Amino acid sequence: MKILVLSSLYPNEVQRRHGIFIEHRLAHTLRPGDEVRVVAPVPWFPSANPRFGTYADYARVPRAAERRGIRVEHPRYPVVPKVGQTLAPWLMAAAMAGPIARIRRDFDFDVIDSYYLYPDGVAAGLLARRFDRPFVMSALGTDVSLIPDWRPSRAMILAAIERSAVTTTVAGALRDALIGMGARPDKLVVVEHGVDLDLFRPSADRASARAALGLNGPAVLSVGHLIDRKGHDFAIRAVAGLPGVTLMIAGDGPREGSLRDLAGKLGVADRVRFLGHVEQHQLPALYGAADVTALCSDREGIANVLLESIACGTPLVATAIWGSPDVVRVPEAGVLVERSDASIRAGIARLLAGLPDRAATRRYAERYDWDETGRQHRTLLDAAVAGHRGTHHEL
Repeated sequence: MKILVLSSLYPNEVQRRHGIFIEHRLAHTLRPGDEVRVVAPVPWFPSANPRFGTYADYARVPRAAERRGIRVEHPRYPVVPKVGQTLAPWLMAAAMAGPIARIRRDFDFDVIDSYYLYPDGVAAGLLARRFDRPFVMSALGTDVSLIPDWRPSRAMILAAIERSAVTTTVAGALRDALIGMGARPDKLVVVEHGVDLDLFRPSADRASARAALGLNGPAVLSVGHLIDRKGHDFAIRAVAGLPGVTLMIAGDGPREGSLRDLAGKLGVADRVRFLGHVEQHQLPALYGAADVTALCSDREGIANVLLESIACGTPLVATAIWGSPDVVRVPEAGVLVERSDASIRAGIARLLAGLPDRAATRRYAERYDWDETGRQHRTLLDAAVAGHRGTHHEL
């Protein structure tokens, strides 16, 4: 099979953890003899000067690259303020049409595999029609929990789902929400994310891992970009009410200054450690050293943090939103809480008072195997191609 992957979330040389789960999913979807190309558009920006922050990152993304032996194209698409949300799928599709036409000269792909419903999935639908190929979409989180609140994008998403061969969601709650918006249930299939069970595993020497971090008491880990949606401030306020508990925050982002100020204001600057950006291969040591991982987000599909933490044997305190209840469903996985300081604090205290066996937490995590995710996704791609060929045969 020849698969063309489309997603603006695909990782690149500048944003290495940007949507890395898509890369993992793709790697486990492919079978011997398959070929794949990736088109991962990035917003156009004229300057790579660091003072422009994230926008400068876009400018530094190469036009093309190779990752894990796969050719990745990064065409630029314009982002238009105010009216841009309505036009975004067309602008993205227009930016990708030329590169895809060139790719097709020596790579006559069988199917378009797209990730994130809007604008990416809607754009994939436009391109599928232009190139007469079936397309599959995958819903990941905020493309269901946030973007459809804006009515025009909701209508475009529902129309794209109807035209797709199938649309997957990474959590049952996302599927339920799309059905509630009017999508046909038979067009939607839940295919959960997996986790790299070889990389993320319990520490062979947890005492040494803790000693290396200077931990000599209970420790909580909060992982994610330092933005409001991730809720690191809730974790700080929760730990402030738990004497002797250390909070480690792994991630960087625009809210670092205000989070540091909050820790200082609450008098816990000495118990809150800002670790900055942490590469993926370094995360298992942090999960292994922590007693509890706190995920305080207000929106998630199935966050990587959930699966990575339990794969390392570390239980979770997670806000009961979207895909989190699909993961934290047994005591070995941890506890679900409301998104409030008091509830998160109580959840952490409850776990610290009676931590589950880390080996049991790991055993539960082993159900989230990328191989099974890939098998399910490949079955859907096979069906999409067969259905398209059958339709053309009938014509």
